[in-house]
Amino acid sequence: MSGVNKVILVGHLGKDPEARQLDGGVSVVSFPLATSEFFNKEGRKVEQTEWHNIVMWRGLADVAAKFLQKGKLVYIEGRLRTRSFEDKEGIKKYTTEVVAENFTLLGRKTDFENGNNHGKLSARAGESFGANSALPDDQSF
Repeated sequence: MSGVNKVILVGHLGKDPEARQLDGGVSVVSFPLATSEFFNKEGRKVEQTEWHNIVMWRGLADVAAKFLQKGKLVYIEGRLRTRSFEDKEGIKKYTTEVVAENFTLLGRKTDFENGNNHGKLSARAGESFGANSALPDDQSF
């Protein structure tokens, strides 16, 4: 039996996505996502914020680069991935990221450039979306 590696997050972008083109023209974006939860401590409301490193690839990265920006509320589904790298001093470091498989931009109609977006924009990995494409009425592609 195989395991399950599934992450679901709803949070706000901590900064604009950082877009890069790798060898072979593969697009990738990365950005921090803040999720917050509230609890009562000694009779007062306390907010605890967690930061998550998000990575999106190929067509999903292209859509994210076009529509996501700092402060936007987004629903993300993906999987956890831990990888290693060497820092400038040659020391091996580890980082854990959420590799997004799809996302939905959440918010009010006024949060979107196109006034008929019905408060939602969705994208999935593996589906193409051209930079000059018109969005369909239901915003799913």
